[in-house]
Amino acid sequence: MPAPSPTRSLDLDGTSVLIFDDSAAACLAAADQIAELVRSTVAQRGKAVLGLATGGTPVPVYKGLVEEHRAGRLSFGEVSTFNLDEYYPMSPLDPQSYRTYMHRHLFSQVDLAPNRAHVPDGTVPESALEAYGASYDRWIEAEGGLDLQLLGLGRNGHIGFNEPADLDTETALKLPTRPVSLHPTTVADAAGDFGGEALVPRRALTMGTASILSARRILVLAFGAKKAEAVAQSLTGPMTAQVPGSLLRSAGDRVTWVLDPEAASQLPGVGG
Repeated sequence: MPAPSPTRSLDLDGTSVLIFDDSAAACLAAADQIAELVRSTVAQRGKAVLGLATGGTPVPVYKGLVEEHRAGRLSFGEVSTFNLDEYYPMSPLDPQSYRTYMHRHLFSQVDLAPNRAHVPDGTVPESALEAYGASYDRWIEAEGGLDLQLLGLGRNGHIGFNEPADLDTETALKLPTRPVSLHPTTVADAAGDFGGEALVPRRALTMGTASILSARRILVLAFGAKKAEAVAQSLTGPMTAQVPGSLLRSAGDRVTWVLDPEAASQLPGVGG
């Protein structure tokens, strides 16, 4: 079945914005774009390297990729993946870990080699976190960088767990993979998953903006009215570390935003 087409396309200072009827159509289109990139990149250079996201937003995307694989149209045999983040401290066997999430939604259902499926390790000793982050970035570089980075957008504008920060823009664009403290909005939004805000970890490991922004292609998903303000600030406000999504504008036409009408509602010329 052909992928859904956007009902509206915008060009905002060189950044492509695709608006679909609903999140289901948007996720099907995103899965189709990722599958096509994997096929073409493997054909061109023998492998593909994907940066992957977690949370509720990309679940239908992974479902679409699994269906492509089961239909015999997509292999992950020559794919390496690097996930954006993990709570800290967090066992990979914990039901709330992002390693468990990825195993459930993708890794266990496709032919991706276990040694090519990378998720930040929430069991690294405190004293080794900085060195581990530097290693994670080197692993990405050793693979030739990310062919595609899949992103969600936090309600506070975060990408990965690169949270709003009081940093100058130059510094914010070059952040490495590192341990971070979670923003109160992020903690509040995760409360439902953990059975209460008090149970949400306050720290995480996150891929830095440097690796994210170096990806040859970046696909950003944002759905629902709760994301509308962050989408608008990211695409039309000043480029600032206070809205990490706005830093994506530094990547120019390598970025595509995939939205539903509610998330796009505060963009120029879209809202009623």
